[in-house]
Amino acid sequence: MSASSVIAVRDPWALVPSLGNLDAYISAVNRLPLLTAEEEDSAARSLRDKGDLEAAGRMVLSHLRLVVSISRQYVGYGLPQGDLIQEGNIGLMKAVKRFDPDQGVRLVSYAMHWIKAEIHEYILKNWRMVKVATTKAQRKLFFNLRSMKHQLKAAESNPATHRNTLTDAEVAHVASTLNVKREEVLEMETRLSGGDVALEPQTDDDGESFAPIAYLADESHEPTRVIEARSRDELAGDGIHRALDVLDPRSRRIVEERWLKVNDDSSGGMTLHELAAEYGVSAERIRQIEVAAMKKMKKALTEVATA
Repeated sequence: MSASSVIAVRDPWALVPSLGNLDAYISAVNRLPLLTAEEEDSAARSLRDKGDLEAAGRMVLSHLRLVVSISRQYVGYGLPQGDLIQEGNIGLMKAVKRFDPDQGVRLVSYAMHWIKAEIHEYILKNWRMVKVATTKAQRKLFFNLRSMKHQLKAAESNPATHRNTLTDAEVAHVASTLNVKREEVLEMETRLSGGDVALEPQTDDDGESFAPIAYLADESHEPTRVIEARSRDELAGDGIHRALDVLDPRSRRIVEERWLKVNDDSSGGMTLHELAAEYGVSAERIRQIEVAAMKKMKKALTEVATA
C-alpha cells in the first residue's frame, strides 16, 4: 500500500481491523506506510491551519505501529495487550491534535510521551496491586522499579548470589534516584513481588488442612447479608433495566455494547474505536458519552435502592 492510497481513503480506520483479532491488527498496522518528514509536516500544517481530519488520520495511521511497540513494554502487568493498544491509540490521537510542526521535532518523539501517559493511567486504574491515588513520584517509582531492580541484579559480579529482594544500599539508591522515600520503595517492592495465595488446599491428602479457606467464616446465611444479597439481586435485574431506560438510544447502546454484551466467542461488545467509526465521532467522544451515561445510571440506581 502506498502513501498516496492512504491519503485517498475517506475513513482511515477502515484500513485497520478490529482489536478483537490482535494478530490481524498488528499485522495490518505494520504494513501501513510511514510518512516522510515532508509529508508529516504538510499533514500537520493542514490539520492545524485547516482542521483537515484526513490529514490527522494519515498521521495517526502512520504511527499505530509505534503504539503497538510501546504497548509490548507493559504486557507484564497482567492487562490485555489489546486494551493497552487501545489506550495508547487514544494518547496518540491526543498527541496528533496538539502537535505543532514549528517545534522542529518529528511526531514520533512527541507522541511517545502521550502514548505512555495514557497507558500508565490505564494501568494505575486497573492493576489490582496499585492504589489509584498515587503521587507523581510514586507513579515514577511504580514504572521504573522493575527495570532498576533488574539492572542492579545484573550488575552483581556473582550471579549465584542474586536475590529477589533489594539490599539496604540498593533501596537507598532507588529512593535517591527516583526522589521517593525508602519506605515507599520497600512498600512498592512488596506489592510488585507479592504472589497470589490459594484459598483451597493444593494437595489431595485426607489429612488436616490449614489453607486460608479454613479460617473464613460462612456469613452467607446471616440475616443482614441475606437482605443485602436480595437488594443486590434486585438492582442487578430490574434496577439495571430502569437505569438503562433513562438513557437516550445512543448512550444506551454504547453502555450495552461496552459493558453488557457478551458474544458467542466471549469477546464482549464493541470497542471505543468501533463505536466511534459507526457514529462518526472520535473515540474520546464515545468515552465521554459513556461516562455521562454511567453517571445517569448511577443516579437512577440510587433512587431505586432508596425507594
